[in-house]
Amino acid sequence: MTETGSARDLRDDLSFLLARANALSLASGNAALAAHGLKVRSYSVLALAVGGGRPSQREIAEYLRLDPSQVVALVDELQRRGAISRESDPNDRRANVVVATDEGRALFADAEKSAREAEREIHAELDDAERDVLVRLLGRLAFPGSGEPRAG
Repeated sequence: MTETGSARDLRDDLSFLLARANALSLASGNAALAAHGLKVRSYSVLALAVGGGRPSQREIAEYLRLDPSQVVALVDELQRRGAISRESDPNDRRANVVVATDEGRALFADAEKSAREAEREIHAELDDAERDVLVRLLGRLAFPGSGEPRAG
């Protein structure tokens, strides 16, 4: 595409740049995770379960900014694969918490290697210091206010 006035303007549009970088990152992540039968969203749910915080499905939905029905489908898929289980929340019997199984922890360990490699490749234009700054800045945008919310 030639650089027209509007294309040039988009290169200065932070929302466009974030959306484009996200699209590139998701495509790379999904391709890397495909070998493990995962996509970025299911990998993210598994990561939260592996983290040991015993998040509820509602907490996962809030943390990942997904509709709760999407989280139900992702949890169902991971549960069918034996990667996670749903357990009653001891603090609220009406809610379920999501817990990684041994199979899920092993799957995550393998998938994480692929995800990190894809991340290194997609961010190869950045040196370590630039990457650290980007992580901090995006963290502030993704979790505004008093700090990062915790799933679980």
